[in-house]
Amino acid sequence: MSSYVSTFVMCLKSKHFTPQRSVMALEAWFMDDSNEDQSLPHHRNPKDFVTVDYLEDLGVVHWKLNPENYENDSKLSKIREERGYDYMDLLDLCPEKVSNYEEKLKNFFTEHIHKDEEIRYCLEGSGYFDVRDKDDRWIRILMKPGDLIVLPAGIYHRFTLDTSNYIKLMRLFVGEPVWTPYNRPQEEHPVRKEYIKSLTQKFGETIRGY
Repeated sequence: MSSYVSTFVMCLKSKHFTPQRSVMALEAWFMDDSNEDQSLPHHRNPKDFVTVDYLEDLGVVHWKLNPENYENDSKLSKIREERGYDYMDLLDLCPEKVSNYEEKLKNFFTEHIHKDEEIRYCLEGSGYFDVRDKDDRWIRILMKPGDLIVLPAGIYHRFTLDTSNYIKLMRLFVGEPVWTPYNRPQEEHPVRKEYIKSLTQKFGETIRGY
């Protein structure tokens, strides 16, 4: 078994995969099928919200922290220490501060997976992470200041800004960061297979889209 697959399995089985977190809910909902502007909320009618518990079943982890104190936040330091997030940088994402902004946003919004967790902490502004659930439905997750989110390796996802067109993110990583996206389809990718295996064990049923 390759090293990154072994790491993925260890994370799923480790005690700190679901550590104690804030009870404050993360806003998430099933998306409609509209091809309208991607920066719009894309709620269904009626709105169909998703619980934090369901997101956790999909491997998505969330904490609510104080973004005004991120430099001296003991809770953030503890999360980083327990999960091994030794790399950190900050990213301002907006047209004024990112060259080739439209092209990069297009790439972010292309459905893909990563070999490792994707860890993002919203410090300012807002945006959306979209993730596929076990039935291949899109779930839209609203990132607001204070939201720290971890997407598991192998989950299909994408990112876009909302109509505010600005977000400041902290990016965390274990070791030297690797941001390589693997665009869908990736059903034969070892990390994707491990993720599907974890969902099958969790839900006890065949996973759609695989």
